[in-house]
Amino acid sequence: MAQESRTNLSRIPSVEKVKQTPKVMGLLQGLTDAFVTEVVREVLEEIRSGQKKARKNSPPLELGAIEDEVVGRASARLSPALRRVINGTGVVIHTNLGRSLVGPKVIAAMADVAARYCNLEIDLSTGERGHRDSVIEPVICSVTGAEAATVVNNNAAAVMLALDTFAKGREVIVSRGELVEIGGSFRIPEVMAKSGAKLVEVGATNRTYIYDYERALSPETALLLKVHPSNYRIVGFTNQTPLSELVELGRKHGVPVMEDLGSGAIVDMTKFGISGEPTPQASVKTGADIVTFSGDKLLGGPQAGIVVGKAEYVRAIRKNPLMRALRVDKMTLSALGVLFQILQSSRAPEKEIPTLGIISRTPDDIGKMAGRVLDEMGSQLRRILRADIADGESQIGGGSCPGQTLPTKLLIIKPEKLSPEQIASRLRRNSPPIIGIIRNDSFCLDFRTVQADELSEIVAAFREIAAGA
Repeated sequence: MAQESRTNLSRIPSVEKVKQTPKVMGLLQGLTDAFVTEVVREVLEEIRSGQKKARKNSPPLELGAIEDEVVGRASARLSPALRRVINGTGVVIHTNLGRSLVGPKVIAAMADVAARYCNLEIDLSTGERGHRDSVIEPVICSVTGAEAATVVNNNAAAVMLALDTFAKGREVIVSRGELVEIGGSFRIPEVMAKSGAKLVEVGATNRTYIYDYERALSPETALLLKVHPSNYRIVGFTNQTPLSELVELGRKHGVPVMEDLGSGAIVDMTKFGISGEPTPQASVKTGADIVTFSGDKLLGGPQAGIVVGKAEYVRAIRKNPLMRALRVDKMTLSALGVLFQILQSSRAPEKEIPTLGIISRTPDDIGKMAGRVLDEMGSQLRRILRADIADGESQIGGGSCPGQTLPTKLLIIKPEKLSPEQIASRLRRNSPPIIGIIRNDSFCLDFRTVQADELSEIVAAFREIAAGA
């Protein structure tokens, strides 16, 4: 066995010999020598390592097979790292799968400014240098009713920037029941600490009253902060202090009031059967001095943090040196501009904003899509996979609308020869990858989050699975 291994090692071709094969020489016509050489060495090293350890899955020794492996490896290395996937989880704002989708108008606007020069920081009426907020502020203010607005790269950044601007080295009063943890284990107290503000907790986890805030006021108080618990709910024996009472207290003592809404629900979500999501419009109207919310999530746009409120406060935030580190690029501003134009003018924004459209889908519409897949599978494939349609519940996701679900339809797959985990693994390796859920010892696809043009790809993937079973 050792002699055979040494013999095989001696058969491994040199880097230069592999580079002289026709297909690899073809690669060298369009790619750098350094890149191709690196790929060749990587493949040869895997062969050498595999031979030394007698691995069954190591690349073959034949020169033609090595040549093909190099070409395939180079192609894979040049493919985009981010790939389209089919979301069959039913989670509408799925953080792991890219959160909100954006619509055709938004995509077109982003592509236009990405490929060409634009008026990012020039006043076209005077020819002088302008400010990038000027291209987005008017439409955001029109929709929210705020005096001024600015945009940074996400809502956590918006919160930190506001705290750094107004409360660095001073106190911020927050209810204990609103010290939320957002995605990635980032917590409000930690964001506050990074901003240099001092946290003052008031009330209890489940009950906080206006007198709790008033008793905590001191000459060092810089802000009264209200945080919308967008990713959890406290139920039972509870009390939350209304924003209106905080605004009244803030005005009485000359302390500004800030509200972090997080999820960014501009549209009244009750028409989709979702309750408890406050809007920036309502917060501005109630009198909050500063309001922050997400540009994606329920707003349905690109990742961004939006700050709206009184002009004096937004101007101060805009002058903070951190603003340059946290500002967004031309594509994000273009996307948000079109998105807010839709929200400003459309009677049915759910028809143009995919996130809202997916949330508004009815179980009947979802069932028709699942039914089409079942029909295209045919009786034999359905029998092999033991495929059927069942009722289910979708989640909004993205740290929004906790405890609330939407009725949906699931495609249930439960073949005798494959486990749900095996099906899930094979579908993740599909092109495009298909991500589903495992429930009750079955693999399921929730068609709320599946797009109409993805149905044939799902059928094709199931045919391959059935053939392998």
